[in-house]
Amino acid sequence: MKFTQPAGDNPIDRLRVVGQPHDRIDGPLKTTGRAHYAYERHEEAPDAAYGYILGASIAKGRITHLDTQAANAAPGVLSVITAKHAGTLGKGERNAAHLLGGPEIEHYHQAIALVVAETFEQARAASALIEVSYQRQQGKWDLAEEKPQVTTPPEDTPDNNVGDFATAFAGCAHQLDAAYSTPDQSHMAMEPHASTARWEGDKLTLWTSNQMVNWCKKDLAVTLKIPEENIRIVSPYIGGGFGGKLFLRSDALLAALGAKAVKRPVKVMLPRPTIANNTTHRPATLQHIRIGADNDGKIVAIAHDSWSGNLPGGTPETAVQQTQFLYAGANRHTGLRLAQIDLPEGNAMRAPGEAPGLMALEIAIDEIAEKAGIDPVEFRIRNDTQVDPSDPQRPFSRRQLIECLRTGAEHFGWRKRNATPGVIREGRWLVGMGMAAGFRNNLLETSAARVLMSAGGDVTVETDMTDIGTGSYTILAQTAAEMLGVPLEKVSVRLGDSLYPVSAGSGGQWGANTSTSGVYAACVKLRAQIARKAGLDPTLAVFENEKISDRSRSINLIDALAGQPEQAEDHIEFDQLAEQYQQSTFAGHFVEVAVDAVTGEVRVRRMLAVCAAGRILNPKTARSQVIGAMTMGIGAALMEELAVDTRLGYFVNHDMAGYEVPVHADVPHQEVIFLDDTDPVSSPMKAKGVGELGLCGVSAAIANAVYNATGVRGRDYPLTLDKLLHGLPENA
Repeated sequence: MKFTQPAGDNPIDRLRVVGQPHDRIDGPLKTTGRAHYAYERHEEAPDAAYGYILGASIAKGRITHLDTQAANAAPGVLSVITAKHAGTLGKGERNAAHLLGGPEIEHYHQAIALVVAETFEQARAASALIEVSYQRQQGKWDLAEEKPQVTTPPEDTPDNNVGDFATAFAGCAHQLDAAYSTPDQSHMAMEPHASTARWEGDKLTLWTSNQMVNWCKKDLAVTLKIPEENIRIVSPYIGGGFGGKLFLRSDALLAALGAKAVKRPVKVMLPRPTIANNTTHRPATLQHIRIGADNDGKIVAIAHDSWSGNLPGGTPETAVQQTQFLYAGANRHTGLRLAQIDLPEGNAMRAPGEAPGLMALEIAIDEIAEKAGIDPVEFRIRNDTQVDPSDPQRPFSRRQLIECLRTGAEHFGWRKRNATPGVIREGRWLVGMGMAAGFRNNLLETSAARVLMSAGGDVTVETDMTDIGTGSYTILAQTAAEMLGVPLEKVSVRLGDSLYPVSAGSGGQWGANTSTSGVYAACVKLRAQIARKAGLDPTLAVFENEKISDRSRSINLIDALAGQPEQAEDHIEFDQLAEQYQQSTFAGHFVEVAVDAVTGEVRVRRMLAVCAAGRILNPKTARSQVIGAMTMGIGAALMEELAVDTRLGYFVNHDMAGYEVPVHADVPHQEVIFLDDTDPVSSPMKAKGVGELGLCGVSAAIANAVYNATGVRGRDYPLTLDKLLHGLPENA
């Protein structure tokens, strides 16, 4: 099915099942241990051996000596695999560094060996017996130090210029010229990266924790240099990913190599202290924002440049993309700069681009609003635009930012905010309110599904779509139930298997909208087949209450099937609508904080997100996604930072003792409001993504609230105590 025109009325609009707050149908399996994750494939891969990865202890250089003799002789050891033993490996399209290093070392904790043993403890103990000597090389590990040398954009991300920014900015009544920074961050998903591999002849089955099954299969085939058809990827349940499991990683490759070597199943899990340096992370950014406004508070000129670093072949953090669309202004500039940095690979983390970009932009907007003497909410409303600011002939498909901001301000009690910083006190606590706009582009991906209806009227949905804790099982079941007129209880969903049709996968906030659209397409085809079989007009057929009818007659679905099952497979393919319209999602984030006037401790007291993201397919699971994102925003604002050792080139705090994330005591009352919204330009579901929107802008809202409470303007994240103490009242 090609989606070439805005969606008209269709069966989804009935909202008998879709749009209702159903519990997650996978919940009972997860709470009773019946949902088996990648490391728990005991029935399919019995008698599995255990693999333990040894990572490089230098960040850049070369292995000069590697002796595995003692490890091979250790109790229980079945094999030790290094690059030498593995032979020539390829490198997947989506990997910047090789997943098995040696003799060249590209980053700290790059995998250099896998020990396979009868038990995990034996494998871990034997890994300590491997003797490795290195020739260390000096690398580039400090983004600030490399920044001055990086003056031109990457080839595939040219600067975006509209009008004459420099001249317009120079003539503005109100000007802001400021620098901001965001640190390297780690995904820290609850489930570590894990895989179990089993070979049968030249056929490989890999159970792995991976968000994008088809990407994983393709890149593993390239890396192992075997045909794609010889690989089956299975990933039905994932305990969190946040972008860290979008790509093939070392656990998957080494589990496959280990199983091949010992001729039995092998399971590999990355220990928590290995993940930060061995896998991917969100790269740090240095951002420069300039905004000029006239006396009426209208933006005349806006410029946003961002510097980030990565390994050779890596991509930049696209922190300026929201600045191209969020606010009006005739004179505009955005630019990305990419430095070669020898830290571990930087790549997608929840809301790549907009999350760190809005951390800076939405502080800058507050700063220019203050210079213009205008309330921050009102300033944003004055600078709203209903068209792409760089291409006024291209309208937004739906844009409800003003409604998000006004609804949020009214509901949160924004009118009670005192605009003068540092004057509201409760004992030793300084209290303030802050807000920020949220923005995330609506990305669309081709997605396919197969839908089967048994002779008894039960429905099965099959697609390689994954569920990373977001509720994919439930919304796909809701879609099929709505389209085929059956109760939700009669729908079974099978996910995360490369034997199933290729879906969009879980990433980029595109998964829910596009994967349900793939199921919609398959159901449209299945409806037509069943209708014709029953002698009814497919264009007039109505499926509801386990019956099918047209204007002439009605028949039970089971009777229409005539004792034979039916199945259909199709995909949704998005066409020129994405070019004709700018498709985005919007939010208003509001926060109240209290800051200890003596210590600088920050406590977030209240949070509100008002979201406009098309039709909300399941308000219950969507709310969970948004409050989880808001929690991540607390971490990014106040505590999350991978500390870089710029002498030796690695992330020092590479475990959850040193890398702090919010805990229950850090999280206040959170409220989420979804605006009534449908976007027929987006998809047949008239939905958009929402899980990443809930993060975009949250950290800036917290930073703006801290400023309102204390008068200390933070521009460098995280806003730790040392960055606040200098500006706190002397008479505290």
